[in-house]
Amino acid sequence: MPDPFAPRVGGVMSADIAVPEHERVVRFYSRVLTTGETPLWREDLMNSRGMPVIGIGAQSSAYADLPMQWMPHMQVADVARSVERALALGGREVMHGKDDSGASQWAVLLDPSGAGFGLIPVVTPDQIPAGEGDPSMSTGCIAWLDLTVPDASAMRDFYQQVIGWTAQEVAMQDAGDGYADYCMLAGDGDAAAGVCHARAGNKGLPPAWMLYLPVGDFAESVRRVRAEGGSIVKESAGGDGGHTYAIVRDPVGVWFALAPG
Repeated sequence: MPDPFAPRVGGVMSADIAVPEHERVVRFYSRVLTTGETPLWREDLMNSRGMPVIGIGAQSSAYADLPMQWMPHMQVADVARSVERALALGGREVMHGKDDSGASQWAVLLDPSGAGFGLIPVVTPDQIPAGEGDPSMSTGCIAWLDLTVPDASAMRDFYQQVIGWTAQEVAMQDAGDGYADYCMLAGDGDAAAGVCHARAGNKGLPPAWMLYLPVGDFAESVRRVRAEGGSIVKESAGGDGGHTYAIVRDPVGVWFALAPG
């Protein structure tokens, strides 16, 4: 995946969630992500360079309408215009932050399938924290992001108009039947996310954005998922027998994925 911290239309750098049992959930992610001799994540869930990537808030009345899903923050050219497009295409506004003059600063929406996501302006290079340590070292990040829905073509069109992505078809097979999923490209032409049909290997996944979070020691992270009250829904191994990812449910039922760092 290209540099996840690059300012670009359609780029996704961070995500957050509001959960019950906040302390338990924070402990779960802190334990699961901080594996390996040089962990990619710190115990405070910033990455190894001290940059905020994922945030876990406590569920409260202020967040009552937020779905129990990881919500990625997507950079767009114009937040207000993207909100207008989303609503016109069947999306729903959950929260909308504006400055004193009424100008849009950020928004949280649900797409027509019920997946939650955030909109933020394209960041400038000076807004990206320099971080700590060696900038060339491996760091925690959102390694990949995809959405699985019954009608991927409809969601492809929705996000193209709302985020500014373009789509590239990815040929798929399901019991001999060919179809296409979609790799969504950011404004610079680099891959940003996937939009997939709920078929074949993706059957049974919820209609929510799935974050793939890299870890230093994949096997140990999988062990800690179970030890800390989560569950492994699916593990995928590559042709060499090494794992490529694991689909996980955390202790309060939120889905995400682990990937080798």
